[in-house]
Amino acid sequence: MRFVVSSSELLSNLLAVNKVISSRHTLPILDNFLFQISGSELTITASDLETTLITRMELENLEGEGDIAIEAKRLTDILKEFPEQPLTFEIDLETLAVDILSENGKFSVVGQDAEDFPQQPDLIEEDIVTVTMDINSFNAGIMKTIFAVADDELRPVMNGIFIKFNDDHTVFVSSDAHKLVRYKRLDIVSDAEKSFILPKKPASLLKNILQKETGDLILTFDDKNARFEFGNYKLVCRLTEGNYPNYESVIPLSNQNKLTIDRTEFYTTIKRVQVFSNQASNLVKFALDNSQVTISAQDIDFSISAYERLSCEYEGEDMEIGFKSSFILEILNNIYSRDVIIEMSEPSKAALFLPYSKDDDNEDELMLLMPMMINSY
Repeated sequence: MRFVVSSSELLSNLLAVNKVISSRHTLPILDNFLFQISGSELTITASDLETTLITRMELENLEGEGDIAIEAKRLTDILKEFPEQPLTFEIDLETLAVDILSENGKFSVVGQDAEDFPQQPDLIEEDIVTVTMDINSFNAGIMKTIFAVADDELRPVMNGIFIKFNDDHTVFVSSDAHKLVRYKRLDIVSDAEKSFILPKKPASLLKNILQKETGDLILTFDDKNARFEFGNYKLVCRLTEGNYPNYESVIPLSNQNKLTIDRTEFYTTIKRVQVFSNQASNLVKFALDNSQVTISAQDIDFSISAYERLSCEYEGEDMEIGFKSSFILEILNNIYSRDVIIEMSEPSKAALFLPYSKDDDNEDELMLLMPMMINSY
């Protein structure tokens, strides 16, 4: 078996699927890429058993067909050192010898039997739901929620993005018990009212690849697995089993105090003031009145403190409320409108963060953050 491929094009595809490979596994074959040549196409697969990512490349110069597994790290390390040039792969499927011929040399490795590579899971036909959507719409849902996904060994259902399809919208939800994001897309719909929990690893893989793609994404899923097909890629992953908590119950409906402020100015001020907060709590306090907010922090142990005042629009009673600065910065960093609205009821209850305006009428986003007790200041 023999084929010729661009070194940079091959490296680009390998790096995309290489992120699936985990250092923690029990099967040595999972350290390899699966190369499959059929017709005029090279298919490259990487897997960690839970998630499988596949990419395809069209080849113009090839002879023969077959499958072989090739060590991933060594192959990517070799390709990173090549300038752009055609490379010839000569593969003996009987001895599993792989020779990579460049303009000036030859690099020889030994592959492994493709039969040892795990098969991707099959979806159960009678349980399948298929949804076709715009890549950018789905990726927006991933990007808006992935930062709030938990890392909780005791509650694995929290370690992913909850996605629920309806006939008029789709909702993406993530939460780590301190912050929560609910993001709706009105342009992703399904006749079947179904939901699943997408684990964080495949969600991260999708986020990294989808932002470079255009066109449609075809999502097919059953109760246990999901398959995402777009461009030259296919990702198959095992879904998280279990029921996602009732997130709607923690979203406060009555918030009589409303702050509207320039998001960038608010963000940079918190960044400066947080330097003076206690390193253990990262607590930053906000004192609100009708025309300004005073942002302050202190660390009594080191006798340091700081405050800054910002002009704002505020409707409601004068109040003081505290937040963990790193959490509020994460939320502000994931809201893209010029101004942000913060709705609050009282210092001990969750605050809602909303964009003042939106560029896309098909989206509806809400972010929630639990406050901290100011007496721990």
